[in-house]
Amino acid sequence: MNSKVTVVTLLEMKARGEKISMLTAYDYPTARLIDEVGVDVILIGDSLGNVLLGYPNTLPVTMEEMIHHTKAVARAVKRALVVGDMPFLSYQTSLEDAILNAGRFIKAGAEAVKVEGGRSVIDKVRAMIDAGIPVMGHVGLTPQWIHQFGGYKVRGRTADAAKIISEDAKELERAGVFSVVLEGIPWQVAKIITKSLKVPTIGIGAGPHCDGQVLVLHDMLGISDRVPKFVKKYGRIKDAMKKAISDFNREVKEHRFPTLEFCYEMPEEELRKFRAHARRHG
Repeated sequence: MNSKVTVVTLLEMKARGEKISMLTAYDYPTARLIDEVGVDVILIGDSLGNVLLGYPNTLPVTMEEMIHHTKAVARAVKRALVVGDMPFLSYQTSLEDAILNAGRFIKAGAEAVKVEGGRSVIDKVRAMIDAGIPVMGHVGLTPQWIHQFGGYKVRGRTADAAKIISEDAKELERAGVFSVVLEGIPWQVAKIITKSLKVPTIGIGAGPHCDGQVLVLHDMLGISDRVPKFVKKYGRIKDAMKKAISDFNREVKEHRFPTLEFCYEMPEEELRKFRAHARRHG
């Protein structure tokens, strides 16, 4: 499928039983690569706080940082649906903040936004949708709530906990979200929730029965140092990068780089003139 992916496209894909692929991106060159290979959705995740900016978690990430990276990604993408991840306290504080900050993502080039939480943010979700901004929900393990959860722990292991997540997902659907991310929950729970919703679910650590899957790019490429259990490493890019950097450092120290094949030449006649000038003014 080469046509532009929209929020409607994802609903149609679920109806056909076609899986949805989604990855994070934070800059122009990687977003361009992801788009070129046909990934359906690109998320400018607040995970950039962990993987790019050196923060201990996603909580310190600001709107200014998110908008900066969203603009870079949006300039690269032609096909994929571009989704901006609303950072901590950019939407929880008031309906006005939620609409204005979501609108900033759209003005920066995103085509939708993602918010974490269930019934506690339903009024914000409705307000953004009423303002014409498509919203992707996110329930289960929601990283912006890690202090409340006591860390990055699997959610929904008990029937009561699973019921809360399921009801949150259904409330988000009723509010008008076009999809729901299910993170860090048992696969059996994700399967039941996926069957109960008309909108597609995107799993991350939620098993194979979701309508789509998302991973953090730096995790699946093998760049991140520590990754959750649910991450499959499709590459070992960190090892390749480390070797290349080490080879460069060694060749510079050993006077082996650059050789003449990497140098520019001056025409012999011009070189003769320049040498004469250097001798006169040396």
